[in-house]
Amino acid sequence: MSGWLRRRFFLVGRWDRAVSAGVARLPVTPFDEGMKRLTHTADHGVLWFTVAAVLASRKGAPRRAAVRGVASLAGASFVANAVLKSVFARRRPAAELLPERRRLVRRPTSSSFPSGHSASAAAFVTAVAMESPRSAVAVAPLAATVAYSRVHTGVHWGSDVLVGASVGVGVALASRRWWPLRESATHARPVREVPRLVDGKGLVLLVNPNSGDPGQDPADELAAVFPAARILRTEPDRDCVEQLEQELAERTEHTAAIGVAGGDGTVAAVTGVALRHGLPLVVVPTGTLNHFARDVGVDTVTEVAAATEAGEAVSVDVASVRLDGGEPRCLINTASVGAYPELVRLREQWEDRWGKWPAFAAALLVTLRRAEPIRIRFDERWHDVWFLFVGNGPYHPHGAVPAFRPRMDSGLLDIRWLRADLRFSRARAMIALLLGAIGHSKVYGERIVRELTVDLSTPQALATDGEVVGEARRLRFGVAGCLAVYHQHEPGD
Repeated sequence: MSGWLRRRFFLVGRWDRAVSAGVARLPVTPFDEGMKRLTHTADHGVLWFTVAAVLASRKGAPRRAAVRGVASLAGASFVANAVLKSVFARRRPAAELLPERRRLVRRPTSSSFPSGHSASAAAFVTAVAMESPRSAVAVAPLAATVAYSRVHTGVHWGSDVLVGASVGVGVALASRRWWPLRESATHARPVREVPRLVDGKGLVLLVNPNSGDPGQDPADELAAVFPAARILRTEPDRDCVEQLEQELAERTEHTAAIGVAGGDGTVAAVTGVALRHGLPLVVVPTGTLNHFARDVGVDTVTEVAAATEAGEAVSVDVASVRLDGGEPRCLINTASVGAYPELVRLREQWEDRWGKWPAFAAALLVTLRRAEPIRIRFDERWHDVWFLFVGNGPYHPHGAVPAFRPRMDSGLLDIRWLRADLRFSRARAMIALLLGAIGHSKVYGERIVRELTVDLSTPQALATDGEVVGEARRLRFGVAGCLAVYHQHEPGD
């Protein structure tokens, strides 16, 4: 060991002993018993799993914060406890340095360096702050207290805690490579001239009571929010577009806007009606996932009500697809052929428990094991692929799992595919995904286009906005137009 490094270790050791001695001189108080109980609650991450469960009970940013927090905690715990502790053996502070009432009855026997509790606490709070800064304000003092408790109870040196916290912060920040951080602001052109819907006057709102949480019909709540609106519930065994069109045809009052409360499939159907009639759209997020509403920037009924009251909206692109030359179908989020529909189904089934990226990786592994390649032609070339993905607008991030759209008014389509004509393509895709390098793999393709025609060697099922809509041998994708969607303008818009 060089002299310079030896001096640095000596200085760290002296600082650690000074910190521990200063803590040992603190008077014994009831606070000591609280520190012992708190540090025990953080054993095996129990404290943070409890906090995550509380956060997950709320939709939106708190729930995303809980999922990212748990994932980051698991990664930090592995790095600190399974990797670093096995490499760096360090004795823990002697129990005799502390007053007896402050000592833990069961002291850890593993290496002191680094502090696994501090790594987990820092990873969790950093991940929460990335997704929900407001939630992090409440969690951060608890995380700092847990980290300090490891020194206060004499089971770690100060440098163990600092390095452990640094490991936790680093792991949480590194999660952005595989799991991109969602941007909070919606980037779309503001539409200034849309009707103000005071109490919902002039609004025809179609509600799908079967979407979202089972047994919860949002129609009564929406009738209270929009007392002057015409509220329609979808009827069983009847096409919702037909129902809405009949209402508009028979309606004697002026219709200023069309609204929809339901999942993305219902939203896509109603979007087509609004586009044909040239009316602005009110989207109420009452579905299970609400991808379109979330990308537009609408998270709660309160936000919708404020936007309609103020008459604020943004311009949003609506794509379309024709199956074998039939009538165009509106496409608000994504379309896919091949293995991708099954992949999405499994990911959405698992993502509430595991988080979006872990669920996507697991779903991709399962789907590719079962999948059969399909043969498609675009750009006047035939390709063997596992799936083809088409997004209404460029998705972020490029060269990775498509997560969200930074813009809603680009007039472009996002095309991605996974090649099946290379040796070990499935294995190569999984390895690249795990390394966060799928965008650099030869098995992955991506393009941004304005329109796309796809020919298939055999009829294949097409899924749009989470629903399988039919089979076809030719698909034509394009941008059907733009639509004003009610949304509160951000400051500076």
